[in-house]
Amino acid sequence: MAIIIVLVILVVLVVIALVQTIQVIQQASAAIVERFGRYTRTLNAGLNIVVPFIDRIRNRIDLREQVVPFPPQPVITQDNLVVNIDTVIYYQVTDARAATYEVSNYIQAIEQLTVTTLRNIIGGMDLERTLTSREEINAALRGVLDEATGKWGIRVNRVELKAIEPPTSIQDSMEKQMRADRDKRAAILQAEGVRQSEILQAEGAKQSEILRAEGDAKAAALRAEGEAQAIRTVFEAIHAGDADQKLLAYQYVQMLPKIAEGDANKLWIVPSELGDALKGLGGTLNKYTGGPNGGGFDPAAGPSPLAKARLSSPSDAPHAAASATPDGHHTPTSEQPPIRTVHIQ
Repeated sequence: MAIIIVLVILVVLVVIALVQTIQVIQQASAAIVERFGRYTRTLNAGLNIVVPFIDRIRNRIDLREQVVPFPPQPVITQDNLVVNIDTVIYYQVTDARAATYEVSNYIQAIEQLTVTTLRNIIGGMDLERTLTSREEINAALRGVLDEATGKWGIRVNRVELKAIEPPTSIQDSMEKQMRADRDKRAAILQAEGVRQSEILQAEGAKQSEILRAEGDAKAAALRAEGEAQAIRTVFEAIHAGDADQKLLAYQYVQMLPKIAEGDANKLWIVPSELGDALKGLGGTLNKYTGGPNGGGFDPAAGPSPLAKARLSSPSDAPHAAASATPDGHHTPTSEQPPIRTVHIQ
């Protein structure tokens, strides 16, 4: 039985020795080996052999990049305002031996160094610059931390300000200021829109008036040109037909009822040559209707039957506004209001 117990003890000691002799280190990790309390070597990733019961693994360190958030820290700005700043540190252990023996707790050391450096940087800035200069603060923090942690075997890759929280009263004031600025910009934009709209409407009205005036001018010019062409055509036709004085007088008498149209026509302007024209016209009528005085016009006998028939026709009755006398005057009839006549010499 004693032999069996000894054998069992020996087997257990051998197993323990084997376990302590063979050390497997994971990838991106390192282990610090001490012999009798003194640093011996650093074990890298893979299978490693150590002396059992003599060598001891003191610390296993992760060599990957680490992310450590720090709680909000109160910091006083240059204009004596307290702001709370949250920071995040991205670091990586580059020397396992230095990280083990140069500093007792490198995480706590980085945190305290970050707080003190941040207070120094923010203390030289006012609130507005602090809120708008995150990149500048990050760069300054990273430079100081990287220089200080280099001897600890740690490299600070990046420093980020996660949040900057000013006091509540300052936040309310900033919100009011931002609201006032937005209202101001909205009012300015609305005023600009109204102004632009009125300008466009005025420009449209101006262009419309100009186009309308140009259209009226062109229409008036075309009408005047048309009337001139008509008068020129009539004039050429009269001269081409060699019209005599009698025909012209007859046409003139036909135009008299049109001149008398309308209630507002109270005054006729009669040329002095109208009497001579009527005398010639009367002689012509007596010639063809067999009037007295050898075909001449007899004032006492009145108009010839043909003239009476023309004056009494339904189409010319409304226009028979006056009767001619031998001396060229016109006497108003009973159907029209009295008409004044004027001789033009």
